[in-house]
Amino acid sequence: MTQTKHCITNKTYDEIEIGDSASLTRTLTKQDIQLFATVTGDMNPAHLDEAYAKTDMFHQIIGHGMWTASMFSVLLGMQLPGPGTLYLDQSLKFLKPVRLGDTITASVKAIKKDDKHKFITFETLCMNDDGEHILEGEALILAPSEKISWDALPLPQVQIKTPAHNYEQWLLDKASGLKPLRVAVVHPVDVYSLEGAIEAGKAGMIEPVLIGPEDKIRAVAAEHNLDLEGCVIISTPHSHAAAALATKMANDGEVEALMKGKLHTDELMQAVVDKDTGLRTGRRMSHVFVLDVPSYHKPLFLTDSAINIKPGLMEKKDIVQNAIDLFTTLGLGTPKVAVLSAVEVVNEKLPSTIDATALCKMAQRGQITGGMIDGPLAFDNAISKEAAEIKGIISDVAGDADILIAPDIESGNMLYKELRYFSGAQGAGIVLGAKVPIILTSRAGDAESRVVSSALALLYARKELVS
Repeated sequence: MTQTKHCITNKTYDEIEIGDSASLTRTLTKQDIQLFATVTGDMNPAHLDEAYAKTDMFHQIIGHGMWTASMFSVLLGMQLPGPGTLYLDQSLKFLKPVRLGDTITASVKAIKKDDKHKFITFETLCMNDDGEHILEGEALILAPSEKISWDALPLPQVQIKTPAHNYEQWLLDKASGLKPLRVAVVHPVDVYSLEGAIEAGKAGMIEPVLIGPEDKIRAVAAEHNLDLEGCVIISTPHSHAAAALATKMANDGEVEALMKGKLHTDELMQAVVDKDTGLRTGRRMSHVFVLDVPSYHKPLFLTDSAINIKPGLMEKKDIVQNAIDLFTTLGLGTPKVAVLSAVEVVNEKLPSTIDATALCKMAQRGQITGGMIDGPLAFDNAISKEAAEIKGIISDVAGDADILIAPDIESGNMLYKELRYFSGAQGAGIVLGAKVPIILTSRAGDAESRVVSSALALLYARKELVS
């Protein structure tokens, strides 16, 4: 890709007069703070954590103030005098805090010249958008004696790969105060599933009922120093028996949700979908991920990447409705639902495009309710307005999707794992459409993902209490 060059020209010592000045205005963003911390190695929570910073004003002034002071170096090195300048000394006086979102104007003004040494003293000043002085000082520089002009390329685009939105905490906060769910944790015989259940209990999301071989559960707890206080343990000989008992307890009203432990999804779901003893309802069961993708501007729902292998049209209808119901339960309004395929046009050789078209018509006829649906849409057209505009797609959904409907489990599962491992996406996942919600995360998922998934299940199960 060709980058447009721009020319930077300096002012020599002889060209600069007393009173000459330059200024620069910038707004402090979260990415600025993260980049500054990454470059300097300054990981002080007072600089990176806004809640902590409010309790530690001095460090907030110093931390964000140093970002502000760096604007002087940009002005002196790039504008006045510009290329060839040597920075010799800088005094700083921090007067007021700089906070996320503040717009700061930095300025430098020549106030003294030393003809013998070619030194120039500059007054350095930063003001906020209220005109208050944030930072004052003086800079001493050795000005260039020769005219310099160079072509400079734009700075590279840098992406901070962190879960910047913190939607997980939003879910936990929203679920806080609700009565915990009594949850059957099926076969928690590894540290990930056992610790996740215990931490979800400590967080007030669930009351864990651990179902599986008691000796194995206690051995894992002892090996990893996990406290089982407050956990009920019901011993079973193996994972198959644990899944059957958990399902029976849900049918009998003894538990309000299930949580997958160390067993394969199909083993758990075999008990759940049993025609005689399972947890079937009139709707197809499906899995929904609620994801915090750092590069996306809002929570992203993805379905179905865990349960339905190759769903037909009527199964997809329920998959879509389950995701919409979860979205609206969380109080997020009317979702924009993108039905994905490889292309954005109908093609009889791609059955997913036919299904997408039919789902849109079903929504128009009231067979799917509560959402705004469009498809077929390729992934880029669903999440990028630029890509949609290039393709000439006119749609309220394209480029701004809330929910992504995958054509089948293969594409959904790969898409989730690509977002997870390449983009640093974090999130929660549950199965809907059964008599009770099922907290279903990857066996490799950490304790935090299980805690957040528990919050998601709690919000769904107590939806009549969620504002």
